[in-house]
Amino acid sequence: MTAVETLTLPRTRVENWMRHFQDWLCYRLELADGSGIKFQETPWEHAGGGGGRTRVLLNGDILEKGGVAFSTVRGGLTEQAAQALLLPDRRYFATGVSVVQHPRSPLVPISHMNVRYFEAGNGEAWFGGGLDLTPIYVDEAQARWFHEQIREMCQRHDPSYYSRFKKWADEYFYLPHRKETRGVGGIFFDRLTVGQDGSFEELFAFVQDVGELYGRTYAAIMRQNQGLIFTEREKQWQQVRRSRYAEFNLAIDRGTRFGLETGGRTESILMSLPPQAEWHYNYTVEPGSPEEATQQWLKQGVEWAPAAAVPA
Repeated sequence: MTAVETLTLPRTRVENWMRHFQDWLCYRLELADGSGIKFQETPWEHAGGGGGRTRVLLNGDILEKGGVAFSTVRGGLTEQAAQALLLPDRRYFATGVSVVQHPRSPLVPISHMNVRYFEAGNGEAWFGGGLDLTPIYVDEAQARWFHEQIREMCQRHDPSYYSRFKKWADEYFYLPHRKETRGVGGIFFDRLTVGQDGSFEELFAFVQDVGELYGRTYAAIMRQNQGLIFTEREKQWQQVRRSRYAEFNLAIDRGTRFGLETGGRTESILMSLPPQAEWHYNYTVEPGSPEEATQQWLKQGVEWAPAAAVPA
């Protein structure tokens, strides 16, 4: 680290990294998609200060709709939002990158990643984020590989991270009205507070590794699954599974609520929604079908990467 970097405010360092990370991730995803189509950028400004760059890729060879959004916003929280965050001071600064990819093929999983940094007016600062996978059809081997990659990365930072944050993801990415998880999970963490849960340098390094891991693993899954043949039946199931994804993002996701409550750009906040989805009244899957097999995996507490499976 240079002397200049050492003297730079933490929020500036994180904001600069988030900007560069958005660039790097868009490039990786464009390469994996292989269509030559680029993410199109829409810059926007926030009423309280700051703004962002929302980037969307449409109708690629693999990605039907991919979104990578960067934002840096500041201002004053509503009284309701400040109370929800248990903050006596309504001033805030927040920066982050939020990612959701909706592939064309039902055999390429939907994916999500988010990394963020928050500073409250009282001086408290924390990191949050996570990554998870939502297959339309669960490939057990691929789900285990994905979790093994996450576990190995977490081990480099804190041996407790994977089990703690995997459990948190199971609980967070859950649709209680459906009694099912959104997908095969991953990790989720929030309010990793600087000085309490680790130094700024330690927590920032972890968040950077989360972002890098997502870019590497999801690009690999895109390439691995892109040539798999699918049928109209599998496309139909994809539309149903996409509707469950939309239900979570609209009814449960905290990031969606925070963005709307703080006056964020609506199109950027809702870019996570799939391009198409279907709701069928009283929909049930056929017993013994591949669709039923996938539903049986959508539960909390699945040990995708047991401790013994990954060297310490």
